[in-house]
Amino acid sequence: MLNLTRLLCDVPQSADALRYGRGDGAPRSASERKPVVVWNITRRCNLKCLHCYSDSDARSYPGELTWEQMEDVVDDLAGFGIPALLFSGGEPMIHPRFFDLARMAKSAGLRLTLSTNGTLIDAEAARVIQGIGFAYVGISLDGIGATHDHFRGKSGAFDRAVSAFRHCKAAGQKVGLRLTLSRQTVSDIDGILNFIEAEGIDRVCFYHLVYSGRGADLALLRPEETRHALDAIMEKVEDWHRRGVAKEVLTVDQPADGPYLLRRLERTNPSLAQRARELIAWNGGGAHGSGVGLANIDTQGNVHPDQFWQSLTLGNVKTEKFSRIWTESKDPVLLGLRSARRPVGGKCADCADFDLCGGGFRVRAWQRFGDPWAEDPGCYL
Repeated sequence: MLNLTRLLCDVPQSADALRYGRGDGAPRSASERKPVVVWNITRRCNLKCLHCYSDSDARSYPGELTWEQMEDVVDDLAGFGIPALLFSGGEPMIHPRFFDLARMAKSAGLRLTLSTNGTLIDAEAARVIQGIGFAYVGISLDGIGATHDHFRGKSGAFDRAVSAFRHCKAAGQKVGLRLTLSRQTVSDIDGILNFIEAEGIDRVCFYHLVYSGRGADLALLRPEETRHALDAIMEKVEDWHRRGVAKEVLTVDQPADGPYLLRRLERTNPSLAQRARELIAWNGGGAHGSGVGLANIDTQGNVHPDQFWQSLTLGNVKTEKFSRIWTESKDPVLLGLRSARRPVGGKCADCADFDLCGGGFRVRAWQRFGDPWAEDPGCYL
């Protein structure tokens, strides 16, 4: 995850300690970070999105964690000291005890975030979420109007997502937009950026596509399409900063964004480029992401290096604590992810930007080539 606002505009952000080693409570190095845990609490969903990494649908899935097992997971995550817990799905709010789980996790001292399609957030739900103490709610959007509805497989999904933004803002709940870069969104990137400003959305995460679940069927963007999108986003971030429009903008799942941002800064603001380089180098990109600073617990209790890597299981919380799985696993891929120099091949092996990027997002290589150490096929540099 790359914070464009922090790096392009030198504006401090709330997660600087975790992401760039700056501020109170920062770990000594990125490799020593406890993981942010993405917990898919249910696979069931009221939509059927074209790019869903968990291939979710509106039906029940046997084998999901019982309430007692969920209680054990919360106690263990709190005791382990993870920096944040992100509830995901499916649609997490469709879980019959979602609010009970959130209250329990918050009472245990966990910092909570929510990834949702927004269709279940009415005014009352927004007030409850804010009252529980969620640090952040991320609502997924895949374009404006009919484009979003097409991606989500349901007419009216866009209008309900927009209403969810407004309900959260009215309740005083920090809320943001999560968007996957695709042919449709890249072709309308200016419209999306204008929508973000018009709706007063304070935080935006742009995700690069990963080939998981139904997302495996979507075409990867051509390098020039990705560069066009990143250029438009970065230009808008700088424009918002100049005009005093406060936004936090991030990109996710493509560590190559770090070197690409630096090349821009070296042309436009050389004095800031060196400070940005230091922050990106400390973070290490993909070298300290999946399997280090990021973990996933799926709906069946399986533990993965990240939420997209469902084909690599490290253990199961039904029989063993997450903290023990995470610290004691001898899985060779996990050990490779944690090694000082990952054994990557292809164009990543000799890339001059390796120390900044860390070799890209490894699960994309796994999904495309069946080899976690192949080059990242999503690299656009």
